Amino acid sequence: MENMETTELGIINKWLYKVLTQIGISEDWVVYVKLSILIILTIVIVLLLQYVVKKLLTYVFNKITKVTTFEFFGYAVKNKAPYYLALVVPYSFVRGAIPVIFEDLDGFTEPFLKITDIYLVFMVIWTVMSFVRAGASVIQSKSAFKNRPFQSYLQVIQIIFVIIGLIIVYSILTGKSATGFFTAMGAASAILMLMFKDTIMGFVASIQLSTNDMLHIGDWITMNKYGADGTVEEINLTTVKVVNFDKTITTIPTYALISDSFQNWRGMSESGGRRFTRSLYIKQSDIRFMKDEELEQMKKIEGLSEFITRKQTEFKDINEKLNIDQSLALNGHRLTNNDLFMEYANWYLRTHPRINQQMTLLVRQLAPTTQGLPVQLYTFTNTVVWDEYEGILSEILNHLISAVRFFDLRVFEETSGSDILDIEILKPQQNGK
Repeated sequence: MENMETTELGIINKWLYKVLTQIGISEDWVVYVKLSILIILTIVIVLLLQYVVKKLLTYVFNKITKVTTFEFFGYAVKNKAPYYLALVVPYSFVRGAIPVIFEDLDGFTEPFLKITDIYLVFMVIWTVMSFVRAGASVIQSKSAFKNRPFQSYLQVIQIIFVIIGLIIVYSILTGKSATGFFTAMGAASAILMLMFKDTIMGFVASIQLSTNDMLHIGDWITMNKYGADGTVEEINLTTVKVVNFDKTITTIPTYALISDSFQNWRGMSESGGRRFTRSLYIKQSDIRFMKDEELEQMKKIEGLSEFITRKQTEFKDINEKLNIDQSLALNGHRLTNNDLFMEYANWYLRTHPRINQQMTLLVRQLAPTTQGLPVQLYTFTNTVVWDEYEGILSEILNHLISAVRFFDLRVFEETSGSDILDIEILKPQQNGK
């Protein structure tokens, strides 16, 4: 085919020379006019050839995908494999045309042949990489590999191909074998190691992240050192791209995820429940023993009747066994209003439809502080969706803060200036003045 195309261009070359001479163009200009026409003609043929081959290959690849449901060719089209293949095809035509085009300018033939060979090298690399990316897309579409950092491996493969391409280009330009290239590279290995330090460290780190299943695309991570708190969007050879919840983007060196610590919330997401811990600070001076008549009234509150009855029976047996004088409230075992509130909070959480009942659920007292006695709620929601989680948390806290007053308790809150002013204004009214 190359010889046929060369012969045809040779015929055109002679015909153009004859026509240009006949129309009166001088001998000095015929060469340059003919050269311009042949270059334009070659470019037009190459573009048409490239367009036809690209359309044909795209049609064939899409047809194979539809008929066989084999995803590889579909991904090959998305990664421009037909386009790069179509750029490779005209190579033989161009290489055969160069000697004819520069027939009268022999000094340009060899350089342009080398440029064409170099062009072929990179076109082949891009074509191979498009097929490699298509294969990676097929693998990554499988659920087992969906969130793996394939981008890092693709970049390593691309670097390897580029290095091979540079070796071939070196051989084309110098006419020497690749042995000389490797000899030169050996002498400069220390410099290369320094230049590619981050790339090498990133490659090793990405392998460790993947092998140890430490990080997936889509994971929510927190890394305070780099100001990262969001979702991993991309993992490549040198950086990990994190889209924070405020829509800012943080890039973290890949190797930093191995050398430094970070928090991955994937376990929480996969568990189906998100933890929340909040404390209500109860004023300790409000905690007191409950009277029998008050307990009877409290039995009307949902979730407390069985608890109060059980505790009354339990404490009565203990007090009678120890022969305790119960004329004083301090003597013996008695329920306090805070006991009832904590039991109510526990019942409320255990009956709440948005609390995960298969995970830890506690209502407990922590060590007293200067702000009061902390009653901590420790539980998990049955959703990990952020806005739903915040809504559930607000609903529970609002309910329990409102419920505190029914137990003759108050939540501690530091006094502001306006609170003091209100007290001073109310004093005269309370004294009847």
